[in-house]
Amino acid sequence: MAKPSIEIDGAIVARALDLDVEQFRRWMDHGKIAVLCERGTGEDQGRYRASFYHGRRRARFVIEPDGRIQAEDR
Repeated sequence: MAKPSIEIDGAIVARALDLDVEQFRRWMDHGKIAVLCERGTGEDQGRYRASFYHGRRRARFVIEPDGRIQAEDR
């Protein structure tokens, strides 16, 4: 089974983490932003939740099967 491709605009994540886009991208490149991606099961089948962590900050997004970001949680 092929792994799905999930894309989230870095500007959206940067804003949710209270970072500017360039700083966010630089920290992603250097591994200073941790990412966790979870696949939904049961009634959430087809959805994914992506969580981004930097220090004590967290930005969490639910991605619908069609790629739309359904929800954002900090």
